[in-house]
Amino acid sequence: MPSFLFPLISLLGLIFSNPPLEKPKPEILQAGFIYESAPFPSCHASTLLETENGILAAWFGGTYERHPDVSIYTSALSGETWSVPMQVADGIENEVFRNPTWNPVLHRLQDGKIALFYKEGPNPREWWGLYKTSTDEGKTWSKEVQLQPGFLGPVKNKAVDLPSGKILHPSSFEVNNVWTSHMEISDENLQNWSKSEIKGPFGAIQPTVLFHPGGKLQILCRTREGVIATAWSTDQGITWTELSSTDIVHNNSGIDAVTLADGYHLLVCNPIPKGRNKLSLLGSSDGVKWEELLVLENEESGEFSYPAIIQAKDGTVHISYTHHRKKIKHVQLKL
Repeated sequence: MPSFLFPLISLLGLIFSNPPLEKPKPEILQAGFIYESAPFPSCHASTLLETENGILAAWFGGTYERHPDVSIYTSALSGETWSVPMQVADGIENEVFRNPTWNPVLHRLQDGKIALFYKEGPNPREWWGLYKTSTDEGKTWSKEVQLQPGFLGPVKNKAVDLPSGKILHPSSFEVNNVWTSHMEISDENLQNWSKSEIKGPFGAIQPTVLFHPGGKLQILCRTREGVIATAWSTDQGITWTELSSTDIVHNNSGIDAVTLADGYHLLVCNPIPKGRNKLSLLGSSDGVKWEELLVLENEESGEFSYPAIIQAKDGTVHISYTHHRKKIKHVQLKL
C-alpha cells in the first residue's frame, strides 16, 4: 500500500469507528495577528494548511477587494512566529493590464506537494480558476496552471481527499445574480475533472465538507436566506440531497467547518442575522444539532469574517479569519 495513504486511512478509521466526543471545552493556546504591517492596506479570505514545519496561511491583499493590484500572499507559522508575508500569485496579464485575484485555498496533494488554488478575474461572475504547486512546503511555487473552462476548483473552503483517492472540491458560481453550489471532482493529479450538482430552494455558495460514519458526506453552505443550508451524499459526492435549512441563523458571509479525528464537527460562522461583528465556533456530534462553544469576536461594529479551520496532527485546532479587512487573525485551540 502506498505510504501516502496511511494518514488518510488512519483518519478515516478514527472518524468511522470511534463514538463522538461529548461537548468539548475549547481553550485558547495562542491568538494574534499573522502580521502587524504589510505592503497592502486591505485583506480577506484566508486559508490554512499544516506543513512539516508548522502552519501555512494564505489570503488575498491589495488596495481593496476587486482592485487590480489584489494579489495572493502567504505566511508560515513556526512555533509562535509568523514569517513576513510573501506575494506568491497575481493577476498580471501584461505590462499594462492586470486582474484582481481571489479566494486562495491550500491543499496537500497525495504526492506530498502543496497546491494553492485561487481565482483571477474582474469579479466572481467572470473569474476563472488557477493553481500553483510547491515542493518545498510553500517556500517557492510553480508557474500557474489554469483549470479547464467551466471549473474553478475549491471556491473558498478546503478541498478534501476521498477514500477512492479522488479530490472533492467544494465550489459555486453566480450567473445573472443567481447563486448555485456544486462539487468538482478530480483525480489525485488534478486531472479528469467532473461536476456534481447541488440543488435546492436556496441561493447557496461556498460549501464546506464534513465526514460522517459509513462514508456519508455533508456540506454546509452560505445562503442569502438568513440561514446556513446543508445537503448530504452517500456516494462520495457524486449525488447530493436537496439543500435544506440547518436552522443556524446566519448573516450571508463565509463559513468553514471541519470534522475532527474523533468524529466531532466544528463550524466557524457569524451566527447573527445582519452584520459581521460577531464570529463564533459552533460544535455538533451529528452535523444536525449545533451549539455555540466559543465566541471568537463580538463587537458593536466592525468585521470578523471568512474563517478557515483545520485540525493539526497534534490535535489542536487552528482558525484564521479577516479582522476588520486590515489584518488576518489566527487562533490556536486545545479541546
